[in-house]
Amino acid sequence: MLDATLKTQLQGYFARITQPIELVSSLDDGAKSQELQSLLQDIAGLSDKITYVRRDDDARTPSFTINRVGGDVGLRFAGLPMGHEFNSLILALLQVGGHPPKESAETLEQIRALDGEFLFETYFSLSCQNCPDVVQALNLMAALNPRVKHVAIDGALFQAEVEARQVMAVPSIYLNGQPFAQGRMSLEQILAKIDTGAAERAAAKLKDAAPFDVLVVGGGPAGAAAAIYAARKGIRTGIAAERFGGQVLDTMAIENFISVPHTEGPKLAAALEQHVKDYAVEIMNLQTATKLVPGTDGFTRIELASGATLSARTVILSTGARWRQMGVPGEAEYRNKGVAYCPHCDGPLFKGKRVAVIGGGNSGVEAAIDLAGIVAQVTLIEFDGKLRADAVLQAKLRSLPNVTVLTSAQTTEVHGDGSRVVGLSYKDRATGETQRIALEGIFVQIGLVPNTEWLKGSLALSPRGEIEVDAHGRTSVPGVFAAGDATTAPYKQIIIAMGEGAKVALSAFDHLIRQVPADLAKAA
Repeated sequence: MLDATLKTQLQGYFARITQPIELVSSLDDGAKSQELQSLLQDIAGLSDKITYVRRDDDARTPSFTINRVGGDVGLRFAGLPMGHEFNSLILALLQVGGHPPKESAETLEQIRALDGEFLFETYFSLSCQNCPDVVQALNLMAALNPRVKHVAIDGALFQAEVEARQVMAVPSIYLNGQPFAQGRMSLEQILAKIDTGAAERAAAKLKDAAPFDVLVVGGGPAGAAAAIYAARKGIRTGIAAERFGGQVLDTMAIENFISVPHTEGPKLAAALEQHVKDYAVEIMNLQTATKLVPGTDGFTRIELASGATLSARTVILSTGARWRQMGVPGEAEYRNKGVAYCPHCDGPLFKGKRVAVIGGGNSGVEAAIDLAGIVAQVTLIEFDGKLRADAVLQAKLRSLPNVTVLTSAQTTEVHGDGSRVVGLSYKDRATGETQRIALEGIFVQIGLVPNTEWLKGSLALSPRGEIEVDAHGRTSVPGVFAAGDATTAPYKQIIIAMGEGAKVALSAFDHLIRQVPADLAKAA
């Protein structure tokens, strides 16, 4: 199952295991069970602290638990954890085996102190880049706290469960048999949701924060670059973000980041966060900015949803963008019930079904191509009279026998039966006629909208809601700068956002030394 090179690498990792662990499988006669047994036997053969036994004591097959010998760890994989989940498997083995996690001591203590009984079930797909964060967070909680149990379930292998629970988006998390959350969640977000009082404690801590020289709002590529460049000047720097990494976390393949031929969004986001942590930057995660208040005392204030207020001599806004929605009846009602925005994540849940892709740009055509290899039929719907994707992508798309392309088509409504999508209606813009398509899934790929609603009335925004900036990244408010996809800067690309973030950090520093040269000139 594992090649010789990988086995050698794993032997090095498994040398960190300090406590004996046991892999206990439940299998049937299927091919996936045979693959799983081969994988577990290979793993057990790489360390004298890992043993494997087959007991067939669980209804889900194929599945296996990772047990700490003599302990009470509740951690199970239902399916074959390869693809994006292979790292989740390795981390689980190390953590159950006693290797210390990298999270802060405060976070680890918060996990150990959780009181109650928590049985988490997470449905994932092997092609989902959002799922490992959730799986790894819950596995860690199960490894540290015996009151937390976790089962990670490959939805593609357990279709009956997926149908019964109407799981139409991954990751989907259940807690004690009830829906808990959908979509990417960090360990901090999960803890904040189940640990009552955590949000209040965090807000209280922020209320005591001293003013910053530079406060970055947003943790994507622009925000990370800005924080690093500011911190390197030796000035007090903070970064407040809803989730570190931003939209990059939802990006699959990145092949145009100069000097890096290929990477993936979550991997890049983790590298960005680690780079920021190498400097004296105060990182404030799970913080949603709600209002910008320019001050007359030399400080700008950012009000947060938690109730806390942060103040700074300069502010850099890098709040990024999010998926643009169609804005038609039924879309919001059936989101995650057939309406999806990530074909890589949720595509495997629609195996053998009929889906539509909305949007004829590169993202839409790439999504249709990917989905065509999984689903029964793809209908691509484009508002314009022609597709806007690159010619090579269009050629590939039109070569696929199970793809239909509709241009000059305006989606007007999403139809459902109360629990899931059953179709959509569109208007033929050439004839004015309305048509209805029967299908089970709709993947929306029509671009991005800036996260700037909270800034209306505080500074100048373009008609599209983008923050208006000049060549130095200055906004209409003195001392407030902006960078990245939330601004009027052209070409929304990761590498451009990073460059803009670095530029506005230098602009903010230039602003500071001109305002308070006695305090800051030495840091130049």
